[in-house]
Amino acid sequence: MLSGAELQGDQRERFAQIQEQQAQVGQKFSENALDATDAFHLDVSLAELAGVPADVIEAAWSHFKAKNGLAADENAPEDPQAACYRLTLKMPCYLPVMQYAHSSALRERLYTAYVTRASELSDPRFDNTELIRTLLALRQEEARLLGFANFAELSLATKMAESPAQVLTFLRDLAHKARPYAEKDVADMRQFAAENLQLTNPHPWDWTYIGEKLKEARFAFSEQEVKPYFTAPKVLAGLFKIIETLFEVSIQPAQAPVWQAGVEFFELRRGPQLVGQFYLDPSARQGKRGGAWMDDICARWLRPDNGQLQTPMAHLVCNFAAGVNGQPALLTHDDVITLFHEFGHGLHHLLTQVNERDVSGISGVEWDAVELPSQFMENFCWEWSVLRHMTAHVDTGEPLPRALFDKMLKAKNFQSGLQTLRQVEFALFDMLLHTHATQPGERFDFQQVLNDVRQEVAVLPSPAFSRTANTFSHIFAGGYAAGYYSYKWAEVLSADAYAAFEESVLPDGSPNPATGRLYRMAILEAGGSRDAMDSFKAFRGRAPQIDALLRHQGMATSVSASPGA
Repeated sequence: MLSGAELQGDQRERFAQIQEQQAQVGQKFSENALDATDAFHLDVSLAELAGVPADVIEAAWSHFKAKNGLAADENAPEDPQAACYRLTLKMPCYLPVMQYAHSSALRERLYTAYVTRASELSDPRFDNTELIRTLLALRQEEARLLGFANFAELSLATKMAESPAQVLTFLRDLAHKARPYAEKDVADMRQFAAENLQLTNPHPWDWTYIGEKLKEARFAFSEQEVKPYFTAPKVLAGLFKIIETLFEVSIQPAQAPVWQAGVEFFELRRGPQLVGQFYLDPSARQGKRGGAWMDDICARWLRPDNGQLQTPMAHLVCNFAAGVNGQPALLTHDDVITLFHEFGHGLHHLLTQVNERDVSGISGVEWDAVELPSQFMENFCWEWSVLRHMTAHVDTGEPLPRALFDKMLKAKNFQSGLQTLRQVEFALFDMLLHTHATQPGERFDFQQVLNDVRQEVAVLPSPAFSRTANTFSHIFAGGYAAGYYSYKWAEVLSADAYAAFEESVLPDGSPNPATGRLYRMAILEAGGSRDAMDSFKAFRGRAPQIDALLRHQGMATSVSASPGA
């Protein structure tokens, strides 16, 4: 029914037109977001970059050289006022500048450019405003054709959540639990900024900088202190080790044509049997879409035409900073978490044992459960028994010191309240946007919906010029429409699933392979062949509970009913 198969005549034809138009408009939205990001650059002097990590400065100089036809071995000018360091809005450049640049003026310029991308406040060639309105109208028309009151109801018809009202209740309950912690996060930053940074009235572009400085002061820990230990090859080897140990496969390099230098191809095997194959494309570059994702190339499928078993294959894509001066790429711990996250998706696709294409791997899995395996894998990034095998200092080769890891662990839940509210803000905006019954020809003010959501849940004000909806590719070009809540929903599932590993840990602190085998068989191998709740219960023996998530995020309080309970 949801594919429009039961529609007749003009309605059937219009449904097909809507699908085609949505694909075209969504693609244009994505292109505009990418082009708006790529079009921006800011050439600054070395003096303006005070506080920014050396590897980011080196990358900015290399970018300037490449864009101005200078030789690759050209040395940076001695004049610290020479504007020859090119900054971009790509995350490996943008985020560390916002975290570490002492210049509030520089942070303001980058922040303003970032939050106004693809809007009426920046280059009009890339303005996504009308595309958003078009997409919302098309989705509403599609929902009505299929007999739903709004697109949110249509979206939830194939998800674990039963109704938009249930999702809104879940999100607002989570916001209520997180708000006291978020308010304390902000109060702590305000006090620290006034007492230590001479910032008595912080602006929106100051908060990331203040937060980083507070974390350094409170925990004697900086992401940049950890970064030299996470060389990309060593991290990848450590990731492969945990996958091979828990899920009883081997990962081997293999040969295949690639589209870019630095892309690698691998095979998963169990004994001599080929289980799956994947490409890994880790580095950011001009023209590459930002973010990180897993795309399936083909699914496991016992083909009816020839009786052959088709091997599943995937793309695993990230946007990490590339290595400079012949050194391996260095990852932040957040980058490491991102890598584990995307491999969780990849394992869900590649380790399936279902032979029917439409429900093998991630296919057929309820959208609000599809993040379970990805978020589950993130937990291993906080285990010493795992981390100690995946670090080696880029200069000395020494592993990450245990004392430094302990500092990381203490800082793990730093500002978890703020981070939770930020995700709830996105999810509420998405769900409310798609429960609005847009009328034909209505000029819907989606920005006002976002402003209202921020008024309801945010504890840090956003500037009036912020246009984050205009680059919200997840819901306008990425399949998460009326589904962004699934990140928090699935986080409940993943935290509870990981608690099983915590409960069965081996005496040396290592994850128990027997638990890994049960998880693989109950969840990864089952794919979409049964309801996600049934798969979860097959692994955990009960419905999910929210306790583990609140505990993992340092917000353990009295709890209420969990998703799907």
